[in-house]
Amino acid sequence: MILKSINPYTGEVIGEFEEYPDGKVEDILERSDEAFGRWKKSSFEQRASLMDKAGVILRKNIKEYALSITAGMGKPLAESKLEIEKCAWACDYYARNAAQFLRSEPVETDADISYVTYEPLGTILGIMPWNFPFWQVFRFAVPTLMAGNTILLKHASNIQICALKIEEVFTAAGFPPFVFANLVLGSARVDRVIKHDVVKAVSLTGSAVAGQRVAEAAGNSLKKSLLELGGSNAFVVLEDANIQKAVETGIKARFQNAGQSCISAKRFIIHKKISEKFISLFLEGTGKLKTGDPADLDTDIGPLATIKQVEILEEQVRKSVSMGARVITGGRRDKAFFQPAVVVDVTPGMPLFDEEVFGPVAPITVVDNTEEAIALAGKTTFGLGVTLFTSDLDRARELVPKFHDGAVFINGLVKSDPRMPFGGTRHSGYGRELSVHGIREFVNVKTIWVKKV
Repeated sequence: MILKSINPYTGEVIGEFEEYPDGKVEDILERSDEAFGRWKKSSFEQRASLMDKAGVILRKNIKEYALSITAGMGKPLAESKLEIEKCAWACDYYARNAAQFLRSEPVETDADISYVTYEPLGTILGIMPWNFPFWQVFRFAVPTLMAGNTILLKHASNIQICALKIEEVFTAAGFPPFVFANLVLGSARVDRVIKHDVVKAVSLTGSAVAGQRVAEAAGNSLKKSLLELGGSNAFVVLEDANIQKAVETGIKARFQNAGQSCISAKRFIIHKKISEKFISLFLEGTGKLKTGDPADLDTDIGPLATIKQVEILEEQVRKSVSMGARVITGGRRDKAFFQPAVVVDVTPGMPLFDEEVFGPVAPITVVDNTEEAIALAGKTTFGLGVTLFTSDLDRARELVPKFHDGAVFINGLVKSDPRMPFGGTRHSGYGRELSVHGIREFVNVKTIWVKKV
């Protein structure tokens, strides 16, 4: 089977990649296992030195790597460059902190000596999506490698061009062969890799449907899985909010990467006392967004990654309008582009409220009070993140426990940060990436108990 990479802006096929045959996959698995036997013995200083080099290579070749993202899935070049910078930041962060995060911890017990160690598990499979082709991989790979594991990457079929460049980064940085290895595979063959004895755990970033399939395969083999799935993040604006700041943040939170992000603001829940002004300013800001060639640094909104994504979005809007929602700006489709849209009168039961909206559409729901806002924010099967805008920080802190998501950002957009844990609840998955919590996901937490005799 041939995996194709198609530039969504031009429609041009920019790469064709033949799936690896079973024999080659088996060979890579065996070599990854052999590499682990050596890599786990390396010191944190040795790993950090190589990870530092990876960060240098990313920054040195930022334009090349950013252009591969832009060509592969349509992200505006300015955003693609920021994505590469963030990957380099992750390299820096774990090179500095991995040894501290995984150092042995003494524990007082009835033993003469007792402590906990954190030891690598082995080869970890990463199944990664197309919307952040570099960042999603580095977010998983950097702490996992620094913990002493080896990695096999199964990237999204449509951005293999990025997968190969990521593999080149680790090779050029001096990581030993097969410590990081790319598998050119379609989704149909992933289960067999998960079940292979060499693979000790799996990390997936993707849809809830993909998460169910991966969790089942891993569970049947009694292997750990980490799932970072979709989201339908609420963006709640209360009556005392700084409206101008809320609008500026909301536009970025909804329309960056053309809305193709699990942590995008996907449901705007606005208090009625400020709704008219909020919507007016939001329309004004949306109208200033420039749609066009993603390779142009002035472009704000590029094409969606695939025509299929456009079709799904178009149907979500159409059906919601048939149920009473109103499109007050945008919403027109042109090939892989979807004009940034603002939709009002959105209520539960409509696709734009109930489903994950993966594209540049901002659904707005107006509420009468704070209680209604909190209730509607939680009326979703997802649980990735929430933004809450209010000037009363004491009230904000009191409201935080009422949200059951993995993150609550007060007066700011939900984002990932190497210093903070990242992950969700419910249909947004389980487990945590980044920070000290992320590097401890794929280790054996070992108890050591010693009695002198």
